[in-house]
Amino acid sequence: MENTVVIAGVGPGLGAALVRRFAAEGSRVAMLARSEDYLSRLTSELPKHQLLGLPTDLTDSVAVASAFAQVREKFGPIDTLVCHASASAWRGIEDLTAEQFESAWRVTVLGAFLCCQEAARDMIARGRGVILFTGATSAIRGRAGALDFSSAKFGLRGLADSLARELWPKGIHVAHLIIDGIIGEAGAPENPSDPELDPDAIAESYWMLAQQQRSAWTFELDLRPNREQFFA
Repeated sequence: MENTVVIAGVGPGLGAALVRRFAAEGSRVAMLARSEDYLSRLTSELPKHQLLGLPTDLTDSVAVASAFAQVREKFGPIDTLVCHASASAWRGIEDLTAEQFESAWRVTVLGAFLCCQEAARDMIARGRGVILFTGATSAIRGRAGALDFSSAKFGLRGLADSLARELWPKGIHVAHLIIDGIIGEAGAPENPSDPELDPDAIAESYWMLAQQQRSAWTFELDLRPNREQFFA
């Protein structure tokens, strides 16, 4: 089956790994990000695949609507959406500004909402689809010195949970992934003393979720490196 995928928030690391994984299965992948240069470079690195790079401000409803219109024009209705964008100033209460706090929320939560609203129209009309959210440990446990990031990730998880309750009955699989650890470089040798998550391995889990049968859908998947202290 032909599959049109939108990945909102593409950069080096997991974003690029998600593009590679879905494209490897023959999916038509639209990439939304701020950096036009990076999208062009990633497209040139994968010349055999159907990719569309769209520089997009995910906090701008008009820009998001325009991007999705371009995706539909080139690839058709959206089958799968990955909400992967996030932002943070990585500051605590004494240093974080109101503008920085709001920016993290707008990129992470508002951006995801705008993309979901666009994609859901196609999915509801067809009675099928997949929406995947990139969460973090901070989605379930606050992090000192990252008030904006933690608050935004909590908000994103709430958005995912609410959407799952609304859209699962309509045939749309909504899932939230908790990335509980540091993401390393793709293909880097494993370091037992300081293990990191391989972005290609993480992307494999996204692909697995996108293929699940409706009788046994996953809502939340927790991914972490093989590190003893995570279970202490």
